[in-house]
Amino acid sequence: METLLGEFSTGLFIWQTILFLGLAILLRKFAWKPILSAVNEREEKIQNAIDGAKAAEAKMEQLTSQNEQILREAREERDIILKEARTAKDSIVGDAKTSAKKEATKILEDAKKSIENEKQKAITELKNQVAALSIEISEKILGHELADKNKQQALMDTLVDDVNLN
Repeated sequence: METLLGEFSTGLFIWQTILFLGLAILLRKFAWKPILSAVNEREEKIQNAIDGAKAAEAKMEQLTSQNEQILREAREERDIILKEARTAKDSIVGDAKTSAKKEATKILEDAKKSIENEKQKAITELKNQVAALSIEISEKILGHELADKNKQQALMDTLVDDVNLN
């Protein structure tokens, strides 16, 4: 029985080995390839995702750097624009002050000329009124004095002598 058992065990072992190898071949052909290809595909996807994340991180760093540069340039441009605006404002204010001073001086000069003209008109008017008054007074005085013929003759002689002297 021992031999039979030994032969049976050896036969069983051989059949088990054959079945195992057959099963291994079937598994390799139908199970291992799809499993390995799925694992490899998943590994590639994971690697692609890692590479994509690294590329996105590098792109983000680049964009951050570019954004900082753009912000720096925008600040510099803003400062330049503000400086130019201040300069323009100071220039406009200075020009306005100068123009206002010139205008004020012109108005003052015009007012002085106008006052001087009015003064001259008033003096001329006053002289005309004094002359008219003088003539009127002279007419009244002469009217009394010239009523007498002798007085008229004396006045004429005096006037002729004054005219000859001058």
